[in-house]
Amino acid sequence: MAWSDLWALEMLLAAFAGGAFGAALGALPAFIFTGFLVVAGEAANVVGKAVAGTSAGTASELAAVGITGSIAFGPPFSPAISFGGGAAAAAYASKKGYMESGFDYHNAKDIAFALGTKPDVLAVGGAFGILGYWFTVASSTPGMPYDPIAMGVVLSAFAHRLAFGYDLIGDTSTGLLNMKPFEKGTRRVIGETATAEDGGNDPAADGGTAEGRFVVEPWLPHQYEWANVATIGLVVGILAAFIAYKTGSPFLAFGISAASLLFLNCGVENIPVTHHISLPASTAALALAPAGVAVSQVPPGEVAAAVPLLPALAVGGVFGVVSALAGEVVQRVFYAHADTHLDPPAAAIVVGTFLVAVLAAVGVFPQAVWVPVP
Repeated sequence: MAWSDLWALEMLLAAFAGGAFGAALGALPAFIFTGFLVVAGEAANVVGKAVAGTSAGTASELAAVGITGSIAFGPPFSPAISFGGGAAAAAYASKKGYMESGFDYHNAKDIAFALGTKPDVLAVGGAFGILGYWFTVASSTPGMPYDPIAMGVVLSAFAHRLAFGYDLIGDTSTGLLNMKPFEKGTRRVIGETATAEDGGNDPAADGGTAEGRFVVEPWLPHQYEWANVATIGLVVGILAAFIAYKTGSPFLAFGISAASLLFLNCGVENIPVTHHISLPASTAALALAPAGVAVSQVPPGEVAAAVPLLPALAVGGVFGVVSALAGEVVQRVFYAHADTHLDPPAAAIVVGTFLVAVLAAVGVFPQAVWVPVP
């Protein structure tokens, strides 16, 4: 990307439409579409390279870029655009009193809620779609050493909190990392707290439900205990590394993880969120390839020949644990006490990809795959 892309009219229009569409569907459903598009794009790339061989690798890669690069990670469905726009629209709609979703937390955190066709809500989603696009260009153009799209998601969330008058962090009086109030069922009563047994508050005044909001709202009630988070990080990290090893794609496992959120969106209990684990783990595993091996361009067999399997799985597992724990720290600091959705996975991807770039810069990894090296 170049700085001139900031003002490319066609890209701004596409980003506006992508952000508005994310608002209409809801941030989470829009992101699930991103996952399916990544799976489609990367599968086309992997199959094309495997069948045609190295000589046709460029052609197959170009075919996949039309889906993965230009659509899934481009203005229509880039998470910085569609997801960021959807999250901002939820924050706005909650402030305007449009949302009565029955969500256990503040309504502005309900990223699965479709906001429909209200023109002002779609306009907010579109405006933040453009902002997410700008954030992405601002990171991509100077080659910042992290995932620019993930950083765009994080910055967009801070921006919508500032724009609509929400606290950046929220009330941390019970302890910044402390989830015990949630475990005890402690709920809010307009500036005070009451246990679930006490009841009695005005939920409409606090964006909550008929029972009142929890004092602390963990991002995933089924995925916040440190040991559990580390374990799923290890498992998915190894899984993602194996997928990357066999396919040469640093993005396919991410797409699978993102697409699996369809079940979470449909209400299936205890579905883990893992895309922030799979992307850094896949990338780190492929970063073991010699610097001369362009993993995105050669057939999968050549990648497997250049990367030892056991070290790749080990590195994937380590990065999976690190990224999972990073996401948990972010949710405890920036999500659990606040009123709107700031995405812990996006922040964890920034951390994980930055670590890949640093390790490549100091010579621990031969390359950083797709992440710019400082």
